[in-house]
Amino acid sequence: MPTPNITKAYVLGLLHDSTKSKYTYRMCQKSLSFLEIIQTGIQKMGSKAWIYKEGKGRNVYILEFAKSLLKDFAISSQQDKIDYTRGYFDAEGSVPRSLTTRYYIYFCQKDRPDLEQVRNYLLELGIDCGTIHVPSKVVDPNYHRFYILSNSWEKFGRLIGSFHTEKSKFVRMKI
Repeated sequence: MPTPNITKAYVLGLLHDSTKSKYTYRMCQKSLSFLEIIQTGIQKMGSKAWIYKEGKGRNVYILEFAKSLLKDFAISSQQDKIDYTRGYFDAEGSVPRSLTTRYYIYFCQKDRPDLEQVRNYLLELGIDCGTIHVPSKVVDPNYHRFYILSNSWEKFGRLIGSFHTEKSKFVRMKI
């Protein structure tokens, strides 16, 4: 796979699975290779980014970078919407990792207005989506999800896709 073009819009989408301090954003992942891709992209944009292991016995890595990278950045173009949505998917989206499981593509998030925004971007791009719903009011009434409809799986894979080293394999299965 060629080196992905990491953009500010993509990184902004990824931040849905991050924490922030006064000066930095922190992304946590098991996939060191994925974080290295993001680190390289951030460095190409002229910002410092560093990776470290979280704890001695854990297989979890942290990518940290300066908040100044995204200062005053806003989604403004169709390409920004595509890149942002790809980052959002890599942070908060899912596909089955088993070939024996029924295939699906979905996005999930506790922040419903945020999820509505990414769904609207997908609809603008001609990708059909299901309604936003709460999978289990008993388990978590504030957890929201929507699916990409099966007639749009191929378009999603071609237009949005994934830069995540694991997810991208399963998204490409439907292209």
